[in-house]
Amino acid sequence: MSVPVPPSRLRPRDVVRVGFSGLQTRKLRATLSVLGIAIGIASLVGVLGLSESSKSDLLDQISALGTNLLQVSPGTGFGAGDATLPEESVEMMGRVATVEEISFVNPVEANVYRNEFIPSGQTGGISVVGSDQSLLDTLNGEVAHGTFLTAASLEYPAVVLGSVAAERIGLTDLDGSPRVLVGDRWLEVIGILAPFALAPDLDRAAIIGHQASVEYYDAEGSPTTVYLRVDESWIDPTRDVLPATADPENPEEVEVSRPSDLLEAQAAAESQFANLFLGLGAVALLVGGIGIANVMVIGVLERRGEIGLRRAIGATRGHILSQFLTEALILSLAGGVAGVLLGVGVTAGYSATQDWRVIIPGLAVWGGLGAAVGIGALAGIYPALRAARMSPTEALRYE
Repeated sequence: MSVPVPPSRLRPRDVVRVGFSGLQTRKLRATLSVLGIAIGIASLVGVLGLSESSKSDLLDQISALGTNLLQVSPGTGFGAGDATLPEESVEMMGRVATVEEISFVNPVEANVYRNEFIPSGQTGGISVVGSDQSLLDTLNGEVAHGTFLTAASLEYPAVVLGSVAAERIGLTDLDGSPRVLVGDRWLEVIGILAPFALAPDLDRAAIIGHQASVEYYDAEGSPTTVYLRVDESWIDPTRDVLPATADPENPEEVEVSRPSDLLEAQAAAESQFANLFLGLGAVALLVGGIGIANVMVIGVLERRGEIGLRRAIGATRGHILSQFLTEALILSLAGGVAGVLLGVGVTAGYSATQDWRVIIPGLAVWGGLGAAVGIGALAGIYPALRAARMSPTEALRYE
C-alpha cells in the first residue's frame, strides 16, 4: 500500500531566506535598485520634514510677535495724497478704545556714513527715521547690542541702527562708543537692533528720536507709518475704523495692513512648493519601482534553470511566486528604510543650520515605508507571476 506524499511546504522564514539568497548572488544590481527607491523615499521624507520644520518656525514667529499688530500708512499709487499721515493721526488713533499700544516713525532727510570721506550719495540704502520711545515695545523687538531710545535720547542726538543698517556700515558691536555721520552731525550709536520680522523696513534704518529729528534735522514730524497693538478680539472692527480716524478728510488715502498676514502667506506659499516637490519625489519613487521591476524581470530570465529545477523537485507555483515577490519586497523595504534615514538626516542637518526645530511627521516615516513596500509589491508581482507560470520542462531547457 503506497503512502501518499504530503504536499510541499515552505515556511515563512524559509521564504525570506530563499529571497535573500537570490539577491546575494546579484549584489550590485540589488544595491542599485535599493538606491533608486531610497532616493525617492528620501525626497518625500525630506520635503515633508523641511516643510513642517520651516512652517513651525514661521508659526513660532507669528505666535511670538503676535497677530494683533496693525500697520497704518498713507496710500500709494495714482491719486494718493502725501507720503505722510496727518501729524495728529497718532494721537487720534491712540484714543481708540481697542488700541493697546501705538508707535510711529517719521521721515528724516539725511544720509548715513561711517566717516566723512565716503562720497555723497553712497548711503548703502540706509534710511533715517525719527521715532518715539515705545517703538520697540509695540513691535516686540529686541536690542542686540546697547539700548534703545530713552526719554533723554529722544531729544538728544543719538542713533539706533537696524540690523541690516549696522551690517552695511560695518558695525557688529558698540566697542569704543562708535559714531556715525547722519547728515552733517556726528551721532553716537547707542544701540543695534535684532531683526524685525514684522517690520523689515526698520532693519535698514537709522532711528533717532522724534523730537531730535524735528529740532536738529528740520523734519516735519508727520508720521509715514504708525504701528498699533490692538485687542485680539477686535482686530477687524478696529481695522475698519482706523482710516477715518487717522485722516477724517481723506480716509480712502489711508492703508491699514496686518504684517503677520505676510508670514502666513509665506507659510502657505511654502506649502505649495512642498506639494510640488512631493510630486517630484513621487516621480523618483516611480522610477525606483520601475528599476526593481526591471531587475526582477531580468532575474527571472537568467534564473529559468533554477526555477525549473525547483519545480522539478517539488516546489509549487505558489512557492516560486512567493520567492520572487519576497525578493522585490526585500529590495523595496531596504530602499524605504535607507530613504527614511537619509531624509531624516537631511532634514535634521538643514534645520540645524537654520535654527529650526526638527519636525519629522509620522506620515513621512510610515507613509514612506508603506509607499516603498507598495511600489515593491507592484513592481514584483508581474515578474513573480511570470516565474510561477513557467513550466518545469520549459525552464529546465535553459539549465
